[in-house]
Parts: sequence; C-alpha cells; structure tokens
Amino acid sequence: MNIRLEKHDDGIAHVIFDNEGSAANIFDRQTGLELSAHLDTLAADTTLKGVVFLSAKDSIFVAGADIKSFLTQQGSQEDLQRMVADGQAMFNRIAALKVPTIAAIHGACLGGGLEMCLACDWRIASDDRSTKIGLPETSLGIVPGWGGCARLPRLIGLPKALDMILQGKRLAPRQALKYGVIDRIVPREHFERWARTKVAKGKPTRKTHWFTNNPVMAKIIAGKVRPTLVKKTRNHYPAVFRALDITTRGVSLSIDQTLTLEREALVELIQGDVSNNLVRVFFMQERAKHLRMKNISIVNGADTDVSNLPGVNNVTVVGAGTMGAGIAQWCSARGRNVVLKDIGLEALTKGMSAIGKVYHSATKRRIFTRTEARQGMDRINPTTRDVPLHNMDMVIEAATENMDVKKKIFAGLEAQAGEHTILATNTSALSISELAASTNRPDRVIGIHFFNPVHRMQLVEIVVGEQTSPETTARTLKFVQKLGKMPVVTRDSPGFAVNRILMPYLTEAGHLFAGGASIKDIDACMLDYGMPMGPLRLIDEVGIDVADHVASFFGTAFGDRMPAPDSLPRMVEAGLLGRKSKRGFYVYDGKGEPPTNGELSSYVNASRHSDLSRDQLQERMVLVMLNEAARCMEENVVSAPEDVDFAMIMGTGFAPFRGGPLRCIDSLGAEKVVESLDKLAENEGIRFAPCELLRSMARDNQSFYSD
Repeated sequence: MNIRLEKHDDGIAHVIFDNEGSAANIFDRQTGLELSAHLDTLAADTTLKGVVFLSAKDSIFVAGADIKSFLTQQGSQEDLQRMVADGQAMFNRIAALKVPTIAAIHGACLGGGLEMCLACDWRIASDDRSTKIGLPETSLGIVPGWGGCARLPRLIGLPKALDMILQGKRLAPRQALKYGVIDRIVPREHFERWARTKVAKGKPTRKTHWFTNNPVMAKIIAGKVRPTLVKKTRNHYPAVFRALDITTRGVSLSIDQTLTLEREALVELIQGDVSNNLVRVFFMQERAKHLRMKNISIVNGADTDVSNLPGVNNVTVVGAGTMGAGIAQWCSARGRNVVLKDIGLEALTKGMSAIGKVYHSATKRRIFTRTEARQGMDRINPTTRDVPLHNMDMVIEAATENMDVKKKIFAGLEAQAGEHTILATNTSALSISELAASTNRPDRVIGIHFFNPVHRMQLVEIVVGEQTSPETTARTLKFVQKLGKMPVVTRDSPGFAVNRILMPYLTEAGHLFAGGASIKDIDACMLDYGMPMGPLRLIDEVGIDVADHVASFFGTAFGDRMPAPDSLPRMVEAGLLGRKSKRGFYVYDGKGEPPTNGELSSYVNASRHSDLSRDQLQERMVLVMLNEAARCMEENVVSAPEDVDFAMIMGTGFAPFRGGPLRCIDSLGAEKVVESLDKLAENEGIRFAPCELLRSMARDNQSFYSD
C-alpha cells in the first residue's frame, strides 16, 4: 500500500502518501490506482468536511512522477498519451471536490507532487530544510504535464509562473511563500490545526491576475522572454520554448484546453534525444547521491565492510582563501563544526568576510533565516594559532597549489592529528600519492576537490591515492554526500578527471588563437555547441597566469600529447592576466559583455588556422575532449562511463543535452571519431592521435553504454 485514507471524527479526511518499501513518494502506476480509488470514496462521502494531503516520509512529500515508468512507454505514443491523461484526470478530480482541500507539504514537493498541490484549494508548508517546492520538468527536457502550466499562472500570475517553470526552480519555503505558491509556513506538528482553520474558511477566492493573464500582455511577455531563451539555450533545449508557448497561451484558454497542450508537448518531448540525455543526467545525479563503495571498482578493497565507520562532524579547514572560506561556509551551513585556520590575520579576516557575504546573500534569497545564518557563522571558529587536531574527524588543506608547501603543511597536520583523523587536500591536479608518501600514515590521506564557487557547484572529486584505505574513502564519500554534494571517485592521476579532460580543450583553444583563428569565432562556436562559456573567456575568468601554470603542469605530465600554447606565458609576462587585470583575451572596462582585446596581434604567430570555419574550430576542440575522456576510461581513472560524463557536465557545464563526452562518442560512433582524429593527427601531430581504447571500439563496433 502506498497511500492511506484516514477519516477523522471532525469530518476531515487525511490522504497520507507513504510508498511502501521506499524512502520517497512518487507517482507510479500503483500510487495512481490507489489515489483514484480513494478519490472515489471521498467524492461519495456526504459527511466529508475537508481533505488534507500529507506525507509520512521524513524528507519527501511527493517527488513527482515515476520517470522510469514514462521511459518504459516510449515505444508507444498511445500508452504515453494515456498515462499523461490519467494523471491530468486524477488531479482534475481533486480540483472538483466540493469540500476544501489542503496540501500540507513537508519535504520535497516537485513536479507531479506540486501539480497535485496546485489542484488543491490551500497549500501550507513546513519551514524545514528538506522542503523544496518546484516544477523541474524543463531540466529533464520536458514540460509540466499534469497541470503545472495550466494552474500555476492562475495562482501566482504569468511572470512568476514563467520564472519557476522555465528555470525549473526549486523554492525553499520562504521563497515559495513570497512567490505565492503556498499560503502559509506552518510547523509540521501544527499541520492538523492549521488544516482545520482552512477547512473552516471554505474554498478561497483567489486573485485573477487580470493585468498579466490576458492575451495582449501574455503576447508581450512571450515576446520579451523568447530572445532571452534563444541567447541562453542557443535553441538546444526545445522544452523551454514549448513551456513558454503553453503557459502564455494557456492563460486565455480553459484548464482542459491547456492540459491538452501540455499532454501533446510532453509526449513529443519525452521521446526526443534531448530529453533522453537530460533524464540520464538526472539518473547520474541520483547515482552520485547514493553511490556506495561496492560500486567503485578503482578502489582496492572496495568490498571491505565499512558500515560502522564513524561520521565526519568536526572539521578543520587550513587556508582561508577563496576555496578554504567556501569549504568552511558550506560545512558550517550543513551543521558541521569548523575550525578555519590561516597563518595570516588579514587572510583570515578576508575569508570570514567572504563567508558572511555568502550567508547574507542566502538570507536575502530566503534560503536561510537570519537565525540559521547566524548559527552557521557561530559554528566557524577562525584562528591563526595551532589548534589541537586529535578530536578532528577531518582536516581539509586548502592552501596554494604547490607540492612542497603542501608537504610541509601535512607534516605538521600529521603530528597533531588523531588516530582516525582524515587528512584531505583540496588540490585540483597534484598527486595525492606523492603527498601521502611524505607522511607516516598514507592510508589516511585523500583528495577532496571542491569546485569554485563552493556554494554553487555540486560536484566534488574524491581522489584516491595508491595507499588510501577503503575506510578513508568510505568516510569521505559519506561526508561529501551528507554535505549535499555529488561525488565522483577518481584514481590519482594528473588532473584527475575534470581538469584532465578540460585542459586539452582549453589549450587547443590557445593553439587555435596563436594560429590565427579569431577570439570571437573560437568562443562563439563552443557556445553554439552548448558550453556555458567560450574557452578563451573561461581562461580569462580563471586567470591567464593560472591557466598557464596548469597548462605547463600538464605539458610536463603528458609531453607532446598535451603541449602548452606559447601565447599564454607571453601574455602573463605582459601583465595580461584576464578579468583580474581587466585585460586578457577580452577587455573588462565596463558593464555588459566585454569586447575582445584588439591589441593581441603580436601573440598570433601564424595564420594557418585563420581560414578554419566555426564548425572546423568546434570539431577540433570537441575531439580532444572526447579523446581524453576515452583515455580516462582506458587508464581506469574512474569506475564507469557515468563518472566521466557526470563529472564533465557538473564540473564544467559540458552541454547537458548531449549527455557527456562518452555519450557523444556513442552518438557519433567510435569509428567516426577515430577517423576524424586520425585525419587531424596527420597535419597537427600526436595531440590528436586517438587512444587505443577508441581504436579497439571502432574496430569492434563497441560503445560505452549498452542502452
């Protein structure tokens, strides 16, 4: 049984979602049948005074429709149509109940879960961190199909509805209250009392939002929003345009007419490649959230029993720079006690100020209350002194990217740390095994690579050295997941996974620039491909000096296979460091989009690439990424293809609708990829030579994924 129906003496019925054998409530076929049967009972009950929809789960209200059930019906458009229509009809029945209906939301209320709530008369929500409210369908390449596009604009007005639907926003309770999605924030233990007051009030009279919800204004709004969507998506994400069309047209149509538009769009979109790849990304996220040691083949002793290992609650972060401060803030926000240590008072003060700004911004956006933000700050103990570490569960070093410096820091940490203290380094490329070898307890040393900015980037690379123990890996994995981050576990290798695959792409952009290709063409062609930022603009943002340092590191590690472009050190010498010096490949003197730097002709040393089309430029930069991604699999840097694709999508913004670099290889076919690489290698050299794994896959007609 997935739903219980309880009728109380006051005439109020409780419909309680509690999917059997699952931590989550979802709308699968069985749940739909049970809800439909309960609605029959409620509609026939002449003594009924009101209905309250609740969840028995600790952190889930209803997480939406069962995506897998939709995917299994892809072969039959008729079956898909029926599934969507059944859900729409079920929520229409809730809306048609003659008594007041109240959705009492605690935990995640997303997609179909929120669409059910929109069919209710009243919505209250708990002010719990687990409570998130939204319609994330466009992030899966589809549109809300059970009334989201039809009912949300009528509730909160067209502009706010579009803001939620087109961006797939997930609102915290206070944000949802501000938008008007919920009527009140209520402690979970007071749900029943508040429900009774809503039943006593009867069905509400809502604002009509006549100013925005009319054909003329809807057309004006659509006309303003569409160009922004085109610029943002480069027309790669059809779902947002369908959602815009349905939602703006729907305000002038009946609910049933709008539901028909939703149904037609959903059935069409869910069978497309874009939706298929975005749904795969969703499942990769779920995989990362629930990743266990038994699934990590690259770890020696992964089958060790790690079920009773202690958690990580007390953390010391060494280094209060951008990354150290970011890590300390995130850990404190997730309930960890943090010591933030730096040798310099000025750096420490600056770090605490940065942490305060993150909390202040989150408070303004109603992610935290002021009390929660203050409590988070209070959990951080800043110090310039040496502190006892024997009671610390983990020490995270976030100092400069210099191996000698890190070795000195780790020597001191090891001497102070307790027997079970994990010694982690937040390096983005340096060898964990080399660092661990400088200590007496290499089994406790591990890499934990957060991405910048920490409070926005979900990915964390957990890097396992040659002697890192399964216990250390397991505790770190669980710690990262408890922080709400999404881990990818990699073997120790230069650049690990993300930077190793990203760097050939960035250096190839540098070679193309030095060879005479225009900055505008290099960046524009990769925006067209679906990257969030062009490679040269990204180098400017990272810092040309930093990019040059990393490129030199990879050049040393991989030789002629990954040569550093000679233009970068020359630009550094001239003080062209990118955004931080206001001059790089672009000029950052004013607001808006920066213009390209017209004074870089002396850094172009040839014209051999000046005649390449944007398609040819794009092919070169994409192919070096695909090749290096395959090589990561060849060298067992990760355990599964999903690790590579997920890491690149979450860590670099690699076009999500393409599914990741290894998924791209499967789509193109390994034979075609090898043929293109060989052709380029003839003229450009070893950096384009396909790896042996790709050659064998091309020869045997193999793919990375079996689906």
